Amino acid sequence: MLLKTITVVLIPALVLQGWRVKKNTLKLSEPLGEREGITGKGKKLSLLILGDSAAAGVGVEHQDDALLGAILKQLKNDFEIEWKLQAKIGDTTSKVLHALDQLEKRHYDVVVTSVGVNDVTQLMSAKTWIEKQHQLYGKIQQNFSPKLVIAAGVPPMHLFPALPHPLAWLFGQYAQKMNQQLARFVGEQNNMQWIEYDLKKYQQLNLQMAQDGFHPSKEVYTLWGQEVTHRIRQAF
Repeated sequence: MLLKTITVVLIPALVLQGWRVKKNTLKLSEPLGEREGITGKGKKLSLLILGDSAAAGVGVEHQDDALLGAILKQLKNDFEIEWKLQAKIGDTTSKVLHALDQLEKRHYDVVVTSVGVNDVTQLMSAKTWIEKQHQLYGKIQQNFSPKLVIAAGVPPMHLFPALPHPLAWLFGQYAQKMNQQLARFVGEQNNMQWIEYDLKKYQQLNLQMAQDGFHPSKEVYTLWGQEVTHRIRQAF
């Protein structure tokens, strides 16, 4: 209730800052590269990546340097990976749910998700957001019967260089509350894990974000991929 009240009070400043950010932030495109294929050799493994612009790899020029590429590079010597990427700039959880309806229903061993940033920018409450996560992961289980689902946490948006305060602070509060709900939800599932987007850790390693100050860089995608592949190796 307090966060909702603060949001209402800040609306005039948020509208102005949001307009300035949209006008001044560098617009990056989705990277080049295939969105599905078979890579590597070894034990067969099927992989689906779902979500928003971070899942799509925005921030780098080619999928080889994005999350998809980082995962494939680290698994290709031990697994024959049949993979698919379904992600798009600007996708909210609702849009990802709609995209799932367009995908073939089939089994994937692993599903990796990244959603939340675009829900934060719409100032969605954590209560509404986690209800949508229930819908999303329920549909993932129903359509793909994965052995492992790895959910990326919502990034700490108050640390995004592209965002000024109080907009950054407010987005950070929404992201934090969403992550609290996500951690609780994942802990109740038998086949789910979540990965926290630890931007402070990346900064301590002198890793920068992409040029737009909003998306991961190649180095951040590499570390994210390492965390994902570590969970996959543990499970398989």
